[in-house]
Amino acid sequence: MSTPRSFTRIFTTLLWGNSIALSWVWGLGLFFSVQFTVDFGLTGLLTFITLNCCGLFLFGAITHRIAERSSGSESLAHFFNQWSRPFRLAFFLYQILAITLTIFALIRYAWQPLGLEPHALYLPLTTLVILAASILFGEEFNIRRIKYSHGVLFLLIAVAVGITLSHVGCAYLHALSVPGRLSTNNLHFYGYLVPICIGFLIGPWLDLQQWQRAIQIRRENISITWAYFVGALVFGSVLLFHGVLALWALSAGATNFLHTGIAGYTYSEDIITRFLASTASQAPWLFGAYLTFLALCILTTLDSGYIALRWFLKSNANRSTHPIFSLIPSALLTSPILPFFFCGIVALTAAALGIELEYFMIFYATFFVGYEALSIGRAFMNGPVHGIPQIKMFCIGSLAVVIFSYGYFLHQPIFQILGSLMPLGYVFWLMLKPMAAEDFAAGNEELTQEPPLAERAPIIPIATTVVTLPSDAALAHSIHGHFEGKWFVHTFVATYADTNSVGNVYFGMYAMWVGKTRELFFNQVMPKFNLKDTPYYILTRSFEHKFVRETREFETVSVRIRVASYNRKFVTLEHEIHDSQGNILGKGNQSLLFVSSTDYKMLDIPQDVISAFIAHT
Repeated sequence: MSTPRSFTRIFTTLLWGNSIALSWVWGLGLFFSVQFTVDFGLTGLLTFITLNCCGLFLFGAITHRIAERSSGSESLAHFFNQWSRPFRLAFFLYQILAITLTIFALIRYAWQPLGLEPHALYLPLTTLVILAASILFGEEFNIRRIKYSHGVLFLLIAVAVGITLSHVGCAYLHALSVPGRLSTNNLHFYGYLVPICIGFLIGPWLDLQQWQRAIQIRRENISITWAYFVGALVFGSVLLFHGVLALWALSAGATNFLHTGIAGYTYSEDIITRFLASTASQAPWLFGAYLTFLALCILTTLDSGYIALRWFLKSNANRSTHPIFSLIPSALLTSPILPFFFCGIVALTAAALGIELEYFMIFYATFFVGYEALSIGRAFMNGPVHGIPQIKMFCIGSLAVVIFSYGYFLHQPIFQILGSLMPLGYVFWLMLKPMAAEDFAAGNEELTQEPPLAERAPIIPIATTVVTLPSDAALAHSIHGHFEGKWFVHTFVATYADTNSVGNVYFGMYAMWVGKTRELFFNQVMPKFNLKDTPYYILTRSFEHKFVRETREFETVSVRIRVASYNRKFVTLEHEIHDSQGNILGKGNQSLLFVSSTDYKMLDIPQDVISAFIAHT
């Protein structure tokens, strides 16, 4: 009985490893490996492959360890939902740029070298074909089925590779000894090596495709570590084939197809396509097999990007309380089609202008490095993680992009190295500097100053489910309620009027108690509020409560309520109900909105409400 199950797990691991590899074969790895190989030979290729594969495997190994912190198949999903919130914008930008870069690379290095005229006709049509195929496969296969579609596509890729190798013959192996154009014993090599090392070792941490795969692998009770080990091997094999093929083309006369770009560098990402296109009449099967290889590698990245982007957009739309999500149809907000067309337009424009792949690569070697390093640090460091210093991170990322760009365009590798290291160094400083927690405070950029110790009320942590209440003598407080830290607390005794015919407290009374406590909270923080002359009303948008256990008459009950969060339109209040033993009876939340008292039109949160609430968030 155990043998079939073991075989199934091994087979599923192989399928996931293959899908991981194909989703990581995007434009940067597939085509820049050719550039790096042509410049620095086999040493450059093996260096590029090693760093890339190590980054992919380490991501799988570390996420596996994170998943093992808690039991259950949803442990990694729960972690990602909480951990990723401050990095949502970085995730989105990373994915959009990756999709744009991949579409651009296929157009620039697989289609444009064919020289089809007129460009104004064929270029948009080719872009539409790429987008349509990506959307079709993304809609057809979800994350649970994509490993099977990628398994079939990998077989087609293997056939294309086999046809290519059969035509090239022994000359393919002889190409291993072909030297690169440049020496590795100079600063220019390290000007590429350091950014590649940093970018690839931590790059998967902002890739939604990899997170979605790791979460799904965990759900299927498969080892994430082993799946990513297989993925790293398959990915490395694909790059090795492509890189050695570039050396073969170089030895066979493709040197004539090198071209000089805007920055004065010699670019070679498209030499294989140009060389095979020039000999297509003699070897049409070789040319067709190579184009098939490129198209399938790109397709397996773009369909993964579509599925991951849809998952990300839906997740954020469901969790957000921003008013825009109630005004725009959810199907429009959660569909990746519009972002994909935006990526296609940007890629089309860049290809028409003759921009090179390296210009996109700069952002992965600089701008996103800080966010990636910070995300890894926040996954293992205790402390507030409600927010990140977005302005500071954006500024240091932009500064790194500019410094790297100056180094690249002026042929000064030291500035390329500095531009890549700067965000990394800043993140270390950000997390380790004195009073570092202020940079990660939720709501305000600065933490609310705490009162002196003698005046400080006892604070009960939110995550605590059992609360030790003070003695009866200490329970004496204002009948209007009191504050314990950020929580407003109202304590009373349940009586016969609160119970049902069985003797337990009637379920509807819990909501009534929360409502009464909320009114006392409002009266405490906004004592001057007058319903007769107020310009706004506070309405309840939603109310949720989870019943945990029951209570009876004459039990001392404590209702606790606090401001959990707010945005421009809505305020979310969180509540907990405890008995005299500190047992939690129930918990939940409610959402408030504000309307004009004259025409009932929705308003932004009034300033006096913000002023009253801000001290209690």
